Amino acid sequence: MGKSSIDKALTPEKFENLKTKKPPKNSVGFGGIKATLNQVSKYMNPADALKLSFKINQKGGFDCPGCAWPDPDDERSSLGEFCENGIKAIAEEAQNKTIGTDFFAKYAVDELASWTDFKIGKSGRLAEPMFLPEGATHYQPISWEDAFKKVGKHLNALNHPDEAVFYTSGRTTNEAAFLYQLFVREFGTANLPDCSNMCHEASGSALSETLGIGKGSVTLDDLYKAEVVMVVGQNPATNHPRMLTALEKTKKNGGKIIAVNPLPEAGLIKFTNPQNPIKLITGGTQIADVFVPININGDVAFFKAILLKLLEQEEIQGNVLDKEFIETHTSGYDAFISDLKRHSFDECLKASGVSKDIFKEVFDLILNNKKIIICWAMGLTQHENAVDNIRELVNLLLLKGSIGKEGAGTCPVRGHSNVQGDRTVGIWESAPQAFLDKIEAKYGFKPTTKHGYSVIDAIKAMYDKKAKVFFGLGGNFISAVPDTSYSAQALANCNLTVHVSTKLNRSHLVTGKEALILPCLGRTEKDYQKTGLQTQSVENSMGVISSTKGILEPCSEKLLSEVAVVCGIANATLKARSRVNWLTYRNDYNLVRDDIEEVVSGFENYNKRLKNPSGFYLPNGARVREFKTKTGKANFSINKLPEWQLKADELIMMTIRSHDQFNTTIYGLDDRYRGVFNERRVIFMNKEDMKVRHLKEHDVVNLKSEYNHTIRKANNFKVVGYDIPKNCCATYFPETNVLVPLDSFAHTAKTPASKSVKITIEKL
Repeated sequence: MGKSSIDKALTPEKFENLKTKKPPKNSVGFGGIKATLNQVSKYMNPADALKLSFKINQKGGFDCPGCAWPDPDDERSSLGEFCENGIKAIAEEAQNKTIGTDFFAKYAVDELASWTDFKIGKSGRLAEPMFLPEGATHYQPISWEDAFKKVGKHLNALNHPDEAVFYTSGRTTNEAAFLYQLFVREFGTANLPDCSNMCHEASGSALSETLGIGKGSVTLDDLYKAEVVMVVGQNPATNHPRMLTALEKTKKNGGKIIAVNPLPEAGLIKFTNPQNPIKLITGGTQIADVFVPININGDVAFFKAILLKLLEQEEIQGNVLDKEFIETHTSGYDAFISDLKRHSFDECLKASGVSKDIFKEVFDLILNNKKIIICWAMGLTQHENAVDNIRELVNLLLLKGSIGKEGAGTCPVRGHSNVQGDRTVGIWESAPQAFLDKIEAKYGFKPTTKHGYSVIDAIKAMYDKKAKVFFGLGGNFISAVPDTSYSAQALANCNLTVHVSTKLNRSHLVTGKEALILPCLGRTEKDYQKTGLQTQSVENSMGVISSTKGILEPCSEKLLSEVAVVCGIANATLKARSRVNWLTYRNDYNLVRDDIEEVVSGFENYNKRLKNPSGFYLPNGARVREFKTKTGKANFSINKLPEWQLKADELIMMTIRSHDQFNTTIYGLDDRYRGVFNERRVIFMNKEDMKVRHLKEHDVVNLKSEYNHTIRKANNFKVVGYDIPKNCCATYFPETNVLVPLDSFAHTAKTPASKSVKITIEKL
């Protein structure tokens, strides 16, 4: 009897060979260089690696398929405009092995599911389309034409277009994403869940409400000129390593940096720039001037404490708040102040877990400076009150007038390389009516105005068999979503699951009755179409649109670009009833950009401006104090303190990445900056919490969460004592996604609350 879909979705519970060391207090340097060389030598053709290293993130080159950190507008490093984890991403995509018919004939789906995520990902690049028939144990080859027909047949057999779900990962380019959403809307649904729903949806919701745009307001140049940069709920050394170079420049220019995070992260303690020989020899740059060891989800309380003290100082000495900015550019100030005064400073500070001495250091920097930038990532966005977290930090920036001026503003640091661009060009289950009207005017069909499924809604719909086809354009859906067991059953309930991917991942093993794997070109590879070599485009975290063009020959003749896959499926599904000439787009991506220019605001002269080596900035109202909110101004907001309480035996758990990881992609088994090697099934705990539970280093435990009377379990984890606040703990995802309840998500945004899960621990 084969494995159940739930068994296939869960990471194997076996251990490797855990070794731990004292975490380092410095990042990158020779360690980063060594790790980079190891990845290149182990997984890549040396000649390819050399070619790629000179073109990654360079003007006229290709955009790294990893994070969305922006490239400098002016000079870029001649030694290589990349980081250690960027090279790991390239080594994953341009690995020197391919897999196809022979591989899948040898390994059954059940056997592949018993592998670790690391082994699955390193099995090789997908080289040809594969099909898993109903009841089969092995994938088998299928032609592209037959694959397209099969997708079209399933889609056209649905009772309603809303019975299909069309997911997107952030790796997809603007051109592919625009065509994808266009196809989905012409097909007749708005079920366009994407990875934004699971990471920065809370940021978009909060920023749209308060500042009128769901994106950050700063540029790299602003970071260089800031007087204070707060890095909150973020680990740049692992997730956005090139950000450390920008922070180093902030420091060089006299700026101060405040790191707010439950865990001390090596990259925010000290950074040794590997491109600076003097620094390599003499030591790195201290990054954080103040480290704030905050309780998990203590952020609203911490910001309220700062706001209360600012208000107190304004009443004592004046000239603390930017009254001119508040009166001219904001709305809701009086109601905000009235609510703020209801709170106690002492209670807020206690709830945050921050000591008075550390608070004073932070407050003095905020009090005496006006060019303030706040950067954040999923440490703020994956809570039930995530939207409140973001709105409260906006309140602080508004009080100080630190929006829409040089060296100040909001900086949500996005994850995957084009997750922001995908939303910009229409990957959105609740797109604005103005965008839908432009689609109708351009193409002659009327898109549905009904809001589609977000990720949470899509999982529930598949589980309840209201959705019967799942189509994933990139990503590793089952390893990214919460409540792994429930989500696996949801996918298994589908008639067809389809994944467009560059390499094998666990989602290919958790299938509907039938399944397709459609292999596509990577960012590093040349994209040949009838009109010649194609260029595509992406948007980074700071709203810059730039070109990307691969430089390697495709690893297989049977790969198609994502654009070609979308056009092929659209053509096979919609056929003569379509108003769109899909095959023309496939031949020439310039035509896609011409249409984006007509439909999406800010893309005037798209093809012409894309030829600018540095790309071009999209309009950003918050950057110039033009707030496109309902009031026409920046809005203060009223936010509650979190009301959850822990029982005596409970801890609050957050899921995190290891240093050998990007999103769900596992590059290796080491977390160098936390001193953990050759293991992922670990739980980081405060040593006092260990003592209370009679736990020692490397003891084996089971983890359990309970939410709304449903119990979820994750077994076999080794305890690692760590510098983390009491009653808090951390584990890696996706290993503990099974503990994250599907019904625990951010209000307004529905971002899963993966950073605040109540758990209990059972010692084995």
